[in-house]
Amino acid sequence: MTIQSLPSRHAGPEAAHSASGARTQLSARLEIIPTDGIVSKVQAHVPAGSTLTVTCLAHHGVRATMEASVQLGRRGYNVIPHLAARSLESRAQLEGILRDCEASGITEVFAIGGDAPHAAGPYNNSGRLMEDIADMTGGNFAVGVAGYPEGHPRHNELHMLDALLEKQHLASNVVTQMCFSAQRISWYAELLRREGVDLPIWAGVAGTVPRAKLIALATKIGVGPSLKFLNRKGPLARRLLNASSYSSQSLIAELSAARPALAGIHLYSFNNIAGHSATLGTDSAD
Repeated sequence: MTIQSLPSRHAGPEAAHSASGARTQLSARLEIIPTDGIVSKVQAHVPAGSTLTVTCLAHHGVRATMEASVQLGRRGYNVIPHLAARSLESRAQLEGILRDCEASGITEVFAIGGDAPHAAGPYNNSGRLMEDIADMTGGNFAVGVAGYPEGHPRHNELHMLDALLEKQHLASNVVTQMCFSAQRISWYAELLRREGVDLPIWAGVAGTVPRAKLIALATKIGVGPSLKFLNRKGPLARRLLNASSYSSQSLIAELSAARPALAGIHLYSFNNIAGHSATLGTDSAD
């Protein structure tokens, strides 16, 4: 299955069209982790012009995220760095990051609270971070925010919905937490629309990954319910979970057929870049 890459950083669901104007399969972008050698790995398997997001994990820190993002941006990729609020040490550090982004052709970031137990500086949550990004850039940077179809491990669903409503005026899109149920993703997209969130929505989908690693990660971040849902869907779904690795092809096919209000697929690669290279294509308008 080939999924067209997103033509524009700011494009919404209406952007996923072929050159003739007909709706094509869902757009896709690839999330990577800034480990050693990742830039070379991406260049070997992912065409320039593809959209990549770069994580900001507490144990890697912001510096690793930005080093990989800047290098990839200068090599012709459409890069979206994750900025973890609690990992930023100061406003001055944020200003430097945004300058580096602009110099590398990066005009979108993804703002999250982050996994650090305590704030290293003035930002305890993504809302405060987004306010400063808007102030420093004059609103010229797009900012993505997180959505949680199955709730947050530390906050109830109402709290997370209220937080999203409060900051959507500063955001350009929503990226959902990893989910394994097309029905749940569709329900969440409908919920956001019903509650007044009109941002483009990217469905977070796990890419090809060893089964044991997937289950351990899913439990940690609170997406167990959709794993159980998948297990109840019959022999084919159970074979996917019981195999040595998980594939999201059937889930992506379901989402493509159902066509909920999605901008596209946000594919969690787990740095299995070669395993996902066929999923990304260059846009027909390029």
